[in-house]
Amino acid sequence: MGNKIHILGASGSGTSTLGSSLSKVLPHTYFDSDDYFWTTKFTQQRPEPERIRRLENDLSLHENWILSGAVCGWGDKLKHWFDLVIFLWIPPDIRLERLKQREFQRYGKEILAGGSKYEQSRTFLEWASLYDSAGMDVRSKVLHDHWMAELTCPILKIEGDYSVRERMNIVLEYLKSDGRYGQ
Repeated sequence: MGNKIHILGASGSGTSTLGSSLSKVLPHTYFDSDDYFWTTKFTQQRPEPERIRRLENDLSLHENWILSGAVCGWGDKLKHWFDLVIFLWIPPDIRLERLKQREFQRYGKEILAGGSKYEQSRTFLEWASLYDSAGMDVRSKVLHDHWMAELTCPILKIEGDYSVRERMNIVLEYLKSDGRYGQ
């Protein structure tokens, strides 16, 4: 267990940060599903067959990898590839505040009223705010719970407002208990 790790959660829950951080201490190559989903990041989606083909190709080149970001729906055929799925959840108010800060770091004043990214940012934040209350029709906790129920690999759920270091320690302890990574 633990050679092929998928980390998922709501936008802003820290999947990319945790995946990237773990890849610096584990012998794993890091991949972000956004790099496959988007042709032009956050504006133009890549056609589904092409994103699956690209992702499968890249993952197949490595024995150990970490894939962050949700692939629910479009990447369902990858479910059998995962040795471990890590699910991250943080309280919505904290997550949405992180997203607002991230949007400002990315786009600055362009996300403010009258800015060129205002509508895009507002639409994104509205979508992200639905995660804990929406049904199966959008990326939501309900959808993720349903998707995880169909997995055959172990699932490590990390729920709460933990630092990156705390999350890394939880994962590393989990992997250590499996006997593959350290003693």
